[in-house]
Amino acid sequence: MKSLKFLNACLVILLATANVCADSLLITDGMVFAGDDSPSSRQDILIVDGRIEAVGERLAIDDADSVIDAAGRPVTPAFFAGITATGLSEIGMVYEAVDSRLSGLYTGLIHPEFDVRRAYNPHSSVVPVTRVEGYGYTLLVASPGDRTISGQGSLVRLDGGYDSFEGRTALFINVDGYSGNKLGSSRAAHWMLLESVFEELSTDDDDLTLITPRGKDTLQAARRGGLFVFRANRASDILQALAFGAKHRLSVVISGAQEAWMVRDALAGADVPVVINALDNLPGSFDGLGARLDNAALLNEAGVTVLFTSGETQNARKLRQVAGNAVANGFPYLAAIEAMTSLPAEIFGGSPKMIAPGLTADLVIWSGDPLDVTSAADHVILAGKPDSMKSRQTQLLKRYLPEDAGLGRAYIAP
Repeated sequence: MKSLKFLNACLVILLATANVCADSLLITDGMVFAGDDSPSSRQDILIVDGRIEAVGERLAIDDADSVIDAAGRPVTPAFFAGITATGLSEIGMVYEAVDSRLSGLYTGLIHPEFDVRRAYNPHSSVVPVTRVEGYGYTLLVASPGDRTISGQGSLVRLDGGYDSFEGRTALFINVDGYSGNKLGSSRAAHWMLLESVFEELSTDDDDLTLITPRGKDTLQAARRGGLFVFRANRASDILQALAFGAKHRLSVVISGAQEAWMVRDALAGADVPVVINALDNLPGSFDGLGARLDNAALLNEAGVTVLFTSGETQNARKLRQVAGNAVANGFPYLAAIEAMTSLPAEIFGGSPKMIAPGLTADLVIWSGDPLDVTSAADHVILAGKPDSMKSRQTQLLKRYLPEDAGLGRAYIAP
C-alpha cells in the first residue's frame, strides 16, 4: 500500500513538473507569413512541446529553452512539395527502386485498392533532400501505370516517421491522351471503362468482372470520404471529368490542367480545385496546345482554387520556382504562399498548416523571399524540432568540396 502511495506521489510530481521541463523554442523578429491571405508582420513565435504556444511582438526570451533570431527573415509554414513519389521512388530509371506504379500485373482487372502508402520508405534519401529545402509534406501519388485507375495515396509528413500519413485518401485516375494510348488506343476508352466500373459498385461480389471485392470496397469508401484526382490537361478532358464527378457525386481534383483556363468558369462553378505546373507554357503533347504562363492567374480571377506541383520527385524543390513564376505572371503573392502552405492540407484533409497558437509547429526560416530561387531555407522546424539540415547531397558536398581552393577535388580529406 505504501509503495502504491509512493508511486502516486511520484506521478503527481512528474505531472506537475511537465510544463517546467517542456521543450521550448523561441523564434524572434521573424517576418511571419501565417499561411493565409493576411499580410506578413514582424513577430516572435514561441513553440512548446512541438506546438505553437504564442505569436506576438517581443515575447519573453526567458520562457524558452533555446532561441533562434530570425533577424527579419521570412518565416512561413513548411511548404507543400506537390504531388510526388517521395519515399516511393529512389532512382527513376532503376525498376526495383520505384514503388509508385502498378504495371504488368498478371490480372486484367482494375485495382483501385493498390495503395502506395504500404511501400513508403521514410528513410529514402529523397525525403531529407526535399525536407532541407523547406518542404514539410507532400501528396503521395500512385503514378500512371497501365490502368485507368492507378491506385491510392494521401498526404504524408516528411518528418522521417513510418506512420506520418494524414488526410483523406486520394484515388488517382488518368484520362489523358498518354494513358489512352495504353488503353484501346483512345481516351474515350477511359470513360467507357470507368462507367462500367462504377456500375459494378452495385453488383454482388460474385458477379464482379472488372474489379475485385476489395477494389469495390475501396471505391465505395472513396465516394464517401475520399478524393478523386483526375489527371487531365486538355480542356475537353477536364469537362468530362467534371461531368463524371457530378454524375457519381465524387469530390474531384484536377491535376495537370494545362488548358484549365479555357474552362475556368466551369471549374469555378463546380468548386473543383486544380493542381498545376505554372512553368508549363509550351505544349509537351497535343493535350496541352493551349498551355500558357498566366494559367494560374486566370483561374484565380475566376474563383478557382489553385495549387502547384512541379511534376518531379527528385527535384520537388523546384516547386518554389513554379509558384514564383505564377506570381510573375499575375497570380497574387499571398495566394501563392497560401497555395504552398495551408491550402493543400485543407483540400486533402491534413492537419492545419498555418502559424497560429495551438497548431503543430512546422516552420521554415528563409534567407530571403521564399518564392525567389536565389533564397534558401536556413532553418526547417518540424513539430517544433529543428532539422539537422543534412541530406545525402549536403554530405556529398561536404565530402568533395575542396577545403583548400588551390587543390583539386581528388585531394579532399574524407
